[in-house]
Amino acid sequence: MAPKWQPPKGVLADLVASARVRAEALVRAGVGGDVLHAGFPAPGAFVSALRRPTVGVIAEIKRRSPSKGTLNDELRAGLRSCEYERGGASAISVLTEPDRFGGCLADLTEVRKSVRIPPLRKDFIVHPIQLSEARSAGACAVLLIARALDPSLAAELAGVAGSLGLDVLYEVRDEVELARAMDVRACAIGINTRNLETLEIDPTVGERLLRLVPPERVAVYESGIVTRADVERAASWGADAVLVGSSLSKVVDGAAAVRALTGVRAVRRG
Repeated sequence: MAPKWQPPKGVLADLVASARVRAEALVRAGVGGDVLHAGFPAPGAFVSALRRPTVGVIAEIKRRSPSKGTLNDELRAGLRSCEYERGGASAISVLTEPDRFGGCLADLTEVRKSVRIPPLRKDFIVHPIQLSEARSAGACAVLLIARALDPSLAAELAGVAGSLGLDVLYEVRDEVELARAMDVRACAIGINTRNLETLEIDPTVGERLLRLVPPERVAVYESGIVTRADVERAASWGADAVLVGSSLSKVVDGAAAVRALTGVRAVRRG
């Protein structure tokens, strides 16, 4: 029998609590309940963009992080996303969390208007209103973090996301969370090697879990990617894509940095 889910601790607990405050403010204000741009993103675009012979690069817009502090406070979402697209990125991850990551929802809309590749809203989603908000701002996909969500709430949010035409990147860190992710239809599976409660990275998490993702699902390796050798290692374990944040956000030339990570042959699992 799977262990009962317990609320997160540490840094993740603080981030989730802050997200709840923001979501409750939206509910009180009546904001985000209506999808303003229902035809904006194409349903399925995010997952489809990651199905390719080579390992896809999800390049991230991230100004700050709890683990590394300030990365690039001058980062302009639209311009940087254009650089990422020129470099061959498959998708753009946009951190919209304001307090610890320096993001905002306007970054998401700016990215959507600037590039043709699909944007992912990366935040701490705890309420359906954040999904409507993401869709209206131009997201093609949203991140759901298994450790942050009671399984019943995670299932509800995934269902709402699907009804809005949003793909889901369902992030897990162990076998129990991976099993739950298998119940979410057609979502991409994110394997985060960073423990969001302690901020420590353990690459063996990726090695262990990537091999367990069924070949019909898209598997994304998250955290700790800096060099092409890192992408090659993730590919050898079965990653279809990698999500790269801090190392890309700090560089001067985003196109060149992404280009250096692309073209690694994907290895089929199973």
